[in-house]
Amino acid sequence: MSSKKAKVLKAQPKIWITVIAPKYFGFTELGRTPTSSPDKVVRRTLWTTLYNITNDFSHQHIKMCFQIIKVEGDKAYTIFKGHELARDYIRSLVRRGSSRIDSIFDVETKDGYQLRVFMLAVTVKRAKTSQKSAIRAIMRRVVEEKASQLNFEAFVQELVLGKISSDVYNETKKIYPLRKVEAMKSKLLRVPLESEEAKVLHQSLQES
Repeated sequence: MSSKKAKVLKAQPKIWITVIAPKYFGFTELGRTPTSSPDKVVRRTLWTTLYNITNDFSHQHIKMCFQIIKVEGDKAYTIFKGHELARDYIRSLVRRGSSRIDSIFDVETKDGYQLRVFMLAVTVKRAKTSQKSAIRAIMRRVVEEKASQLNFEAFVQELVLGKISSDVYNETKKIYPLRKVEAMKSKLLRVPLESEEAKVLHQSLQES
């Protein structure tokens, strides 16, 4: 018997696991993944779009990352690991004669989850350096205040669905006319030690 045939005989049968979004995204089915053992999909990450969760076409440019934390039967349950906007969408926001203002900072939610947030503001016309600095300061203040007031689930919802960006816009437009404010990207950095996800995610967060 050839080695190729031997390998085929030894191959374990594949089963399909349905990947489920967290409760705060409605336990929506994110897709299916094959595996020879359910335990092997734990810590596996999956990218999708917010459109696939909400069925709102205006959300197709928002990419979402989830990580599997446990498997029960043929279902794999996940935690939100981060999001980012499509590059083409970001390029479409920045036009000639406008200013792009970026701000990156770490925040901690009311229940102890730490995230890195990348905010983006685009002005109608070119802004001065002092105006850019003032807008960055407001972006940081508003997002940090939101994080301190909300638990992880609520903060993530408001971040990716645009509520926080809207709050930032309403504050920063007082400094200078803006075209758009977006939560451009986020990344989960740390989970509380007592949380359900802690044991599963600790090593992967340390490695990322």
